[in-house]
Amino acid sequence: MTVLNSDDGVKSLTETISTLLDSIPTLLSFKSKWSSIRAKLTDLKTHLTDFSDFAASSSNKLALDLLHSVRDTLNDAVSVAARCEGPDLAEGKLKTQSEVDSIMARLDRHVKDAEVLIRSGLLLDNNLGFSKKETIRLEARNLVIRLQIGGIESKNSAIDSLIELLQEDDKNVMISVAQGVVPVLVRLLDSSSLLMKEKIVSVISRISLVESSKHVLLAEGLSLLNHLLRVLESGSGFAKEKACIALQSLSFAKENGRAIGCRGGISSLLEICQSGSPGSQAFAAGVLRNLALFGDIKENFVEENAVFVLVSMVSSGTSLAQENAVGCLANLTNGDEDLIISVVREGGIQCLKSFWDSVSNVKSLEVGVVLLKNLALCPIVREVVISEGFIPRLVPVLSCGVLGVRIAAAEAVSSLGFSSKSRKEMGESGCIGPLIDMLDGKAIEEKEAASKALSTLLVCTSNRKIFKKSEKGIVSLVQLLDPKIKKLDLRYTVSALELLVTSKKCRKQVVAAGACSHLQKLVEMDVEGAKKLAENLGRSKIWGVFTRP
Repeated sequence: MTVLNSDDGVKSLTETISTLLDSIPTLLSFKSKWSSIRAKLTDLKTHLTDFSDFAASSSNKLALDLLHSVRDTLNDAVSVAARCEGPDLAEGKLKTQSEVDSIMARLDRHVKDAEVLIRSGLLLDNNLGFSKKETIRLEARNLVIRLQIGGIESKNSAIDSLIELLQEDDKNVMISVAQGVVPVLVRLLDSSSLLMKEKIVSVISRISLVESSKHVLLAEGLSLLNHLLRVLESGSGFAKEKACIALQSLSFAKENGRAIGCRGGISSLLEICQSGSPGSQAFAAGVLRNLALFGDIKENFVEENAVFVLVSMVSSGTSLAQENAVGCLANLTNGDEDLIISVVREGGIQCLKSFWDSVSNVKSLEVGVVLLKNLALCPIVREVVISEGFIPRLVPVLSCGVLGVRIAAAEAVSSLGFSSKSRKEMGESGCIGPLIDMLDGKAIEEKEAASKALSTLLVCTSNRKIFKKSEKGIVSLVQLLDPKIKKLDLRYTVSALELLVTSKKCRKQVVAAGACSHLQKLVEMDVEGAKKLAENLGRSKIWGVFTRP
């Protein structure tokens, strides 16, 4: 094969085009088709002439590949044109017509490829002295262009190279996304073979794992979403797993969640949960976990008997599948008593107990604690939960090192403490001490969850006795009365202190800790319970001493 690596190559091609343009008016067969070919040849000649203006056109591989393809097409065009000079077609009309149509399609592709290549700026680049980052940027841009021009084999090779590049480093993903790879990939999904589509979905799933690149996928909207949903329905096991990974990132958006629910996505995901590979099951459950956050599509879960599938997965899935399934159940049962009862009927409490006892990473336990809290909010389920031994399981979690888990555990204490029996059991089990420690936490959410739980537990006399043994308990509660603390619901702190100041000794401790100055402001702010607490403290003779200016 002759190598086209200089302006002579472009000159040779433009001369061939000029010869063809001159001969076309004389052709007698398929005149209208040759007229269209003439227009495409004119455009191609213009682009090839423009190539000469770029220094890199004689060395850039994509440019050289395009020139070779153009040469082959022009040679075929000259041969076919020669057979169309007369009205009689020796090789048959249909065969010749097919060849003319092929020439037209190939020229159209060459014109588009040349336009893409010129617009890309690749022909302006000089490879000398590039940094590693710049080299990767150039390679990524090169691959993005290769995905847009040339034939199937060229694009398939480009996607393979892209997969290798992205696997190396998250930075490579970010660089490739910055070069515009995502819109190109989504457009390719419209016309690619099944194998090519699977590779594209694999690339998209890789991109979805890089936080800073997710917004680019979200920007593709329903176009990308619909392709991924079709993969869930009919793709290979590998493709389904990769589609689920990508959908985990996309399903956080409410609009996408609704679209997935409306397009049968929940049914497809549940089917994967039942019969997919271990990996695809875990990721499918992760997508469902996100979707369950949106109340307006919960009905889709009910219609598809999702609770049965999810509870089954908690019993038999991988650790990640179990965590996502429990997380999905936690989101589904939030504020929905019917779904809570459904979970219990399907054996959800026993599955939750098994999950709780098997978790080795305390962070993974957060979803289980949240599900416990939701179950405990249902009166007819609460006693069952307590009888299954969840209170002793909850106590050590209040002291764990993960903030979100501690907060969820404190909220679960509030949910469980609706009877004197359960409040007493939680106090005797050791809940009070860890909750007092949480009052001094840095996060407002932790302080509030702890004060709410204490306001529930301190209703029980024996729990107040336990609380009073703590040297810092009252001081920590009083500190939370400070109006300067923003976004803290003070009702629970006030309520807990109200329960404590029934004791004369506690009243003195509360006043000594500086409650009075805070309460005066809280009364002015009309905080619930503040006035009553202030009045109770006022019975102490010490009140006047501490409020005197």
